[in-house]
Amino acid sequence: MKNTIIKFQDVTKEFRLNKQKTFKEFLPALFGGKETVSKFNALEDISFEVQEGETLGIIGPNGSGKSTILKLIAGVTSPTKGIVNVKGSVSPLIELGAGFHGDLTGKENVFINGSILGLSQKELHEKYQSILKFAELEEFINQPIKRFSSGMYMRLGFSIAIHVNPKILIIDEILAVGDEKFQQKCFKKMEEFKKDGVTIIFVSHNIEQVKNFCSKVIYLKNSKIINSGQPEKICNQYIKDITHEQA
Repeated sequence: MKNTIIKFQDVTKEFRLNKQKTFKEFLPALFGGKETVSKFNALEDISFEVQEGETLGIIGPNGSGKSTILKLIAGVTSPTKGIVNVKGSVSPLIELGAGFHGDLTGKENVFINGSILGLSQKELHEKYQSILKFAELEEFINQPIKRFSSGMYMRLGFSIAIHVNPKILIIDEILAVGDEKFQQKCFKKMEEFKKDGVTIIFVSHNIEQVKNFCSKVIYLKNSKIINSGQPEKICNQYIKDITHEQA
């Protein structure tokens, strides 16, 4: 029997949005006693579990709450209500290169970003050549990354993140990095993580990728779980709903 590694119990996440777009609009509203913020629930009463070694796909239209779930798992934000339990180290492939400094070289950023992700300097020295080789940036690594193309930037961020050796891997629409050859390389690495028993949370609008890669899927809509279960069934339901709405 596998252990539950992620558990959401009656989770609601509320955000507050400013009604006034500018400070000039805000002051008269504030002193006039008007409402200056509105509340928005990105998630409403969400409950689900993920077992160790499971690959969970999360699908749904934009604004349905997918990224909010990932940020709660990563610990970037906390629930307004309910409980989120996560066991084990998390490597979020959400905002690749977060913490990169444009004036520093690729090499310098490897050591800074790797430290942010929890790797020691010793581990980074041991893994540096492997990080460089996977990113395919040997020729450019000593250049300031402000000179990198967006594809090079993302490849370096991806390569650093996958060398953290996480227990839980979070992937949010980032497997479109680089050219098709590099994308295939990324998916091959993801398959290796699956075989090694890493728990993976995968968010994508590419439904075929979700069907082929995931062992279970959650379908979100309007901040709530519509359905969850076998990938083929849930993905087909989502496609049917989209087709019906567009008709």
